[in-house]
Amino acid sequence: MSNLTKLEFVDLDITGNNYLSWVLDVEIHLDAKGLNETIKEGNEESTQDKANAMIFLRYHLHEGLKTEYLTVKDPQILWANLKERYDHHKIVILPKARYEWLNLRLQDFKSTQYREKGFQKYSELISCLLVAEQNNELLMKNHELLPTGSAPFPEANKGKKVETNLVYKDGEGDFDDGNATHLEVADFLSTPEGNY
Repeated sequence: MSNLTKLEFVDLDITGNNYLSWVLDVEIHLDAKGLNETIKEGNEESTQDKANAMIFLRYHLHEGLKTEYLTVKDPQILWANLKERYDHHKIVILPKARYEWLNLRLQDFKSTQYREKGFQKYSELISCLLVAEQNNELLMKNHELLPTGSAPFPEANKGKKVETNLVYKDGEGDFDDGNATHLEVADFLSTPEGNY
């Protein structure tokens, strides 16, 4: 319990917009540290455990909240004060999030089509969308590498052996072939006339 350094989640914002996720993160981390009882009403935890929990809680608060609750030394009292201040977000944010999920609309995507496509969980849909986004980025990079007005490489497997070479852009956006040879496309074709 001596290593209560700042962990990988954001501080509780003074607006309370991230209260619901912050509460979950704090409860999980306090439980992992064996300090989960310190925030429960009527607890009989040791002074040392309460101090460790208080250090952890204050370390994950917005500076304005630290100042506002400067005199609070009991983690249960701080927890109760924050709950009283921000717990209404459950009433406001959760129904809105549930409504948005149930009425999810994507471009060219009917509101129930995600379920028709087999997405029963939000994480499944997001995973699919992330893969699609990565594929789109690759397509855009390939498009940027092929200058406007240039002919595409001939298609392979059409009865002729065709070899293509990867060309990179240098830092100024000019094409760099990476060596001193000055060969033309016709030098790489199987027939010098350019018949594919």
